[in-house]
Amino acid sequence: MALTQYTEGDVVISTDKIITSTWTNNTNNLTTAFTSSTQAVFSSPTSSGNFYLDIFQEISSSATAEIQYAVAYGNRVGSGSPDFTNDTGSFGIGASRAVYNQYRQLVFGDETQNFTFSTHTPDDIYVINVNRSRFKHSLKAGTLNLHLSASDIGGTYPLKLTDDSVSSTGSAVITNLGRQFNLVSGSNGIISGSNINQVANSSSYGFFYPDSGIIILNPDNLGGGLAPARNSGLSTNTDRNQIKLYNHLRDAASTETGHFILDSEEKVTSQYYFTRAKNNEYNYTTNPSFQDENGNLNFTSMIDNPQVYITTVGLYNEEGDMVAVAKLSQPVNKDFTKEALIRVKLDY
Repeated sequence: MALTQYTEGDVVISTDKIITSTWTNNTNNLTTAFTSSTQAVFSSPTSSGNFYLDIFQEISSSATAEIQYAVAYGNRVGSGSPDFTNDTGSFGIGASRAVYNQYRQLVFGDETQNFTFSTHTPDDIYVINVNRSRFKHSLKAGTLNLHLSASDIGGTYPLKLTDDSVSSTGSAVITNLGRQFNLVSGSNGIISGSNINQVANSSSYGFFYPDSGIIILNPDNLGGGLAPARNSGLSTNTDRNQIKLYNHLRDAASTETGHFILDSEEKVTSQYYFTRAKNNEYNYTTNPSFQDENGNLNFTSMIDNPQVYITTVGLYNEEGDMVAVAKLSQPVNKDFTKEALIRVKLDY
């Protein structure tokens, strides 16, 4: 079988950005939040619920329930979670300390640097970690609209947060997790006011890492039930600080307009192969039933006036191995009086 080699002008590469909502079924505004009783377990200091809570868009027992994001609480000195053991030297070593160490290792590359929001360094952090399968290549900066419920929060709440990517004209700090923007009061990437340090201790509300799907909140600036009421000692499951964050996210759905809006973006590279079949090429079928054992055509009408239909284009590497197959939407008639130009598109 003769193969035709593509020339330089026959192959064109194009890259496009596809933007969709981050949440299941392309839901723009995630207005529901559910946990799973099988994952939110606190029976021992090492149970998964002490480290994080998976959040679903519907009741987790539903066949269509999918994890949207997870929430966690980290404390650099280990407060807010039970110690792994009560042995001498183990005090303060628990889930909250492990979570704090995990995220500073991810952001800074070591376990000695603390999270500092402007000039303020709290002991702890809240974390919202978008499920990896939800945000494709990255989250789209400027689309974040995160509301925290007014329940148990005084003052000017509900708190409406966004990143400052639009106000800062896309300028970001580069970290091990990629771009880092400030979390500020506002919407759609635009700060409400002129300063990210909008609270008493002169610090932002947190950081947004769109390339890694992570939001880190500064608890000291969240007010009400999320700041003063953080627990160091634990007596019941409801004392968990990650549950407090979940409650404020969940309640925003039912008590406030808007809850959690966030878009994802994906770069799709398309490679186009312009496949040309000239008038004197590909006029005979490769179907073996058209030839006898001596190589003669079984249908004499095909000798002088062949009529064939192109249905498939095969792409081969330099070694002659087929690496891709393109199927035409409908057969293309081909004979010595016709030429065909077929555009083959590969997305990756």
